Amino acid sequence: MSVKHKNPHTFYIPVMGTGFTIDAPIKVAKYGISSVISLVDDILIEQMRKYHSDLHGEQYSKLTNDQEDVRARRITEYLNLVNLIVEKQAKELQSSPFEEGSEITRYYEMLPDSSLKQLYSDMLKTDNFEKKCEIQEKLRDRAIPGRIDVNIMATMDRDIYRDGKKMSPEYRDAMSALRGYAKSSLCSSSIVFSAGFNPRLYGYIAEFDDFYPDINGHIKKKVILKVSEFRSALIQGKFLAKKGIWVSEYRIESGLNCGGHAFASDGYLLGPVLEEFKNKRHELVDSVYSVYKKALEAKDKGLHGNDNMVPDMAVTVQGGIKTAVENDFLLKYYKVDATGWGTPFLLVPEVTCVDDESLQKLLAADEKDVFLSNASPLRIPFWNLHSAPSEENRIRRIKENKPGSPCPKSYSAFNLDFTDTPICIASRAYVNRKLKALETENISESQRSSLIQDVLDKACLCHDLAGGVTREYGIDPNAKPAICCGPNIALFSKIVSLEEMIGHIYGRLSISSELDFPHMFIRELMLYVEYLINELEKLSLEISTKTQDYFNKFRENLLSGIDYYKRLAGQFIEKHQDHFLADLRKLRDEVERICLVKDDKNLCV
Repeated sequence: MSVKHKNPHTFYIPVMGTGFTIDAPIKVAKYGISSVISLVDDILIEQMRKYHSDLHGEQYSKLTNDQEDVRARRITEYLNLVNLIVEKQAKELQSSPFEEGSEITRYYEMLPDSSLKQLYSDMLKTDNFEKKCEIQEKLRDRAIPGRIDVNIMATMDRDIYRDGKKMSPEYRDAMSALRGYAKSSLCSSSIVFSAGFNPRLYGYIAEFDDFYPDINGHIKKKVILKVSEFRSALIQGKFLAKKGIWVSEYRIESGLNCGGHAFASDGYLLGPVLEEFKNKRHELVDSVYSVYKKALEAKDKGLHGNDNMVPDMAVTVQGGIKTAVENDFLLKYYKVDATGWGTPFLLVPEVTCVDDESLQKLLAADEKDVFLSNASPLRIPFWNLHSAPSEENRIRRIKENKPGSPCPKSYSAFNLDFTDTPICIASRAYVNRKLKALETENISESQRSSLIQDVLDKACLCHDLAGGVTREYGIDPNAKPAICCGPNIALFSKIVSLEEMIGHIYGRLSISSELDFPHMFIRELMLYVEYLINELEKLSLEISTKTQDYFNKFRENLLSGIDYYKRLAGQFIEKHQDHFLADLRKLRDEVERICLVKDDKNLCV
């Protein structure tokens, strides 16, 4: 069941860290662009509520840690404020004159080619005054804002302790964030669940009415699942459907060719995954809907005469897109509904929060400056910048014999190896204990060296990912920001306007450098080969938790994906086929040189 008008753009801005898109909707929603706010850091969220309340002349009353349900309340109040600001902006835009430089003109000039853009063009060409006014009124009505979406890392669900005692589950981080979002005034909004499957959290969604359809079938707050392959989408979709919750969008992300945390799959490459979604989309809709309909009937939340109207279900994709040619291919060949563009928007100050020092480092970054690190306390590979202030600060602490972080926020406090209450493995409290423990462990020196490096690699991402915005807005001038750009930042080396970035996405102009950078599918494959080799090296040191079957399956999936890409190359425009196939041949040779693991003592890379 469609809303009155669909989103006018075919791209969205995904969540970036905890701070880079924390107020992106205030900057871009009025232009019809959807973006995503992270709900991890409620301390930052409270700081942003004060900042924007002051900036926009709204009343502010501080919520302190000793208040009941403070995390959820901070999130609710901030989202209400963002919604209020965007609603005001949208009304002002809709009432602005159709003249050069006005907000409504800017809105329509940035749109992609579409029936709506054509209506705008017809208005400009019309000489008849009454007809022009009539079209302008239609255009004002259809200048709808983009969605204000939010993101929860589903498995980043820390227990909360008060006076040394663990509080009940609804006060856990992810549960509180969901409650904060559910109680907000947002409508026609979505919550994006990423980083894994959390059954308790998913079950909790069913307690809030805004996630169910109203009498007309409209859902105020929709669910988006970020997934890496079809089977996971089907399992999670059915799980939620049994609760009476419809997944309105499956957001496919490259396992490694992305920014921030990289959730490596078992060698499942983006192209074959998209092909499966393309071929089985109807199967996904039908199988999930049959479960969903029964659940609604059981809850007496039927669609009231619209029982056979299947809700909309979108499929979108993000991760490593760098050119309009790639973007257009994804939309047309795989028939995805929209694409996500993240890293390039770090160079658009109108959109993202990046402090000046970090911005200059992003501008200067090349391929060797961006690396897949062990920095995350979640033990998930994390895209990092060697020159990021956070990374430089981590290294400085080690040199001063003060490794680890003070851990001011503790959102990643999950470890109980040395303490009765959880602490973060990036914290000084953990690092010092772990390093001492490694000194006495009965392991080889090569193992000890590798494990020590892994301990020292961890950074305080909970705090440092907020540094870009707190430093830029003067909230914390001494912050040491972490930078979570993806590897394709190397292609973008200048600050651009919102119009220029959108022009690049839609193929009106090109703002990327002319480097001989491989196709996004090839780049992802290269990253997977590197990842496999690194993981096999850990296995050879006997410090890997992965099994032989995992590595064999991983290699087989890569080879299968390469075969798929060889067939797919015929769909590319001719000038791109030769480079693509040549890169593919080199990578196949490299994968085939990786030996199958025969036993624990016979391994070659």
